[in-house]
Amino acid sequence: MDLQKRLAANALKCGPHRIRFDPEKLTEIREAITTFDVKRLINKGIITKKRFIGVSRARAKVIQFQKRKGRRAGHGSRKGKSTARQNPKDTWINGVRAQRMLIKKLKENKLIDKKAFRELYGKVKGGYFRSTKHIKIHVKEQEMIKEK
Repeated sequence: MDLQKRLAANALKCGPHRIRFDPEKLTEIREAITTFDVKRLINKGIITKKRFIGVSRARAKVIQFQKRKGRRAGHGSRKGKSTARQNPKDTWINGVRAQRMLIKKLKENKLIDKKAFRELYGKVKGGYFRSTKHIKIHVKEQEMIKEK
């Protein structure tokens, strides 16, 4: 029976443990000693292949769905600094947008003139300022704020 199992496993392209013999046709299976005989029994349905049972992905799919929604990203799940986890370009864009909004507000409230705005805008674009706080310090030091 080991020979038949091995031949069937080769024919069905699986391991011998997945081969199933029909218990009522065991005498017919014992007589099959060539690959051709075994293949004939496979076609008849006397020798079959057991269904493959793998590891269930159900739990993994649930977790993946949660992660897509932005869950499961707490401190315990993080590896690497926040700077390593963020895209540097996105960090730059967010910083520059905040700085531009600040100088725009200063101009709209007539705290700085057009010339000062242009100067600050260029410096923002050039990466001169670290943050919006840095701009405020710079504006105070350079006495750019107009008195009303």
